[in-house]
Amino acid sequence: QGQAPVAVKAIKDAQKDGYWVLLANCHLMLSWMPDLESLVEASCEKGEMHKNYRLWLSSSPDPKFPLSLLQRGIKMTTEPPRGLRPNMKKMYNLITEEKFAECRQTSKYKKLLFTL
Repeated sequence: QGQAPVAVKAIKDAQKDGYWVLLANCHLMLSWMPDLESLVEASCEKGEMHKNYRLWLSSSPDPKFPLSLLQRGIKMTTEPPRGLRPNMKKMYNLITEEKFAECRQTSKYKKLLFTL
């Protein structure tokens, strides 16, 4: 609560100066999303943004999330991890013998891989 003015200022400053802004957990601020939607629409129409400006939003899926914000951006999704062991196995399978040979601390990695 009370973060909307801070977010608006950060967005406007970033648009002018060319840095990135991350608004996290937007699903918790659904009542403010129409205001953000209007701010983004107005900014896009004016086209007065620094070329390095980026606005990142993180959110859990919600049917009330403004569709226009989703349509204007690039969407990335993450899936919850299946656990440490499967992730480690996946990583191990991505490492080639050549890459493993380049490692400076092979003894540590050998012990780690042995546990898999």
